[in-house]
Amino acid sequence: IVNYIDYYNNKRIKVKLKGLSPVQYRTKSLT
Repeated sequence: IVNYIDYYNNKRIKVKLKGLSPVQYRTKSLT
């Protein structure tokens, strides 16, 4: 279940953040 949630969130967030993964987005927003 956790793997599915991670996959779903990554897929959904990438579309929302113009292709950035959540990790990349956090790194970008922190700098």
